[in-house]
Amino acid sequence: MQQSATETDIAIDDGTVRLPAILGIPADPHGVVLFAHGSGSGRLSPRNQAVAQALQNAGFITLLADLLTTDEARDSRRVFDIPLLTSRLLACTHWVRTADATATLPIGYFGASTGAGAALAAAAGAGDQVGAIVSRGGRPDLAAPYLRDVRAPTLLIVGGNDIPVIDLNRHALAQISGEKEMVIVPGATHLFEEPGAMEQVAALARDWFQTHAYAQ
Repeated sequence: MQQSATETDIAIDDGTVRLPAILGIPADPHGVVLFAHGSGSGRLSPRNQAVAQALQNAGFITLLADLLTTDEARDSRRVFDIPLLTSRLLACTHWVRTADATATLPIGYFGASTGAGAALAAAAGAGDQVGAIVSRGGRPDLAAPYLRDVRAPTLLIVGGNDIPVIDLNRHALAQISGEKEMVIVPGATHLFEEPGAMEQVAALARDWFQTHAYAQ
């Protein structure tokens, strides 16, 4: 059953900067999913917004926050600074845990590209606060030191034509300690721009969060 959601522009203070974000709240929420965007992307990404819409329709509050400032996003060192991205995502997690609308709800992480590395590292640090993780075209190798500490059920989604990233995900999958699965979307490239590819990603993410995050 689809739910209409109310979207609000907010800002989250991590102690050093204020991170602009979009909070989407459906009528009867059962969980919340935080997005960690990849390099060159952010809260306005049409790909991540499409996934957020599908999750809202399934009863999840979504939080799409820019983990880098505009100036930081121009610096390739910052884009691949996993400790920085992780600390910002954990600040967003703290905000979710203290906001009235989300404080008691199960949490999931959706990470794309480099953001997937931050999502996995943050989940390793957040422990049982995070109920499930989904990575889309992710770089889990960037979180290599943290993978053995990831206990949350993790789904890695990779495009069938994204050959280098397939290998990186297979290697990372073997290192993750908790429940895990890897799904290859046939014919899809890194950005899942092919017809129907993002719809498959959204459906896979929805089903994974429904199965695991709700059960927290």
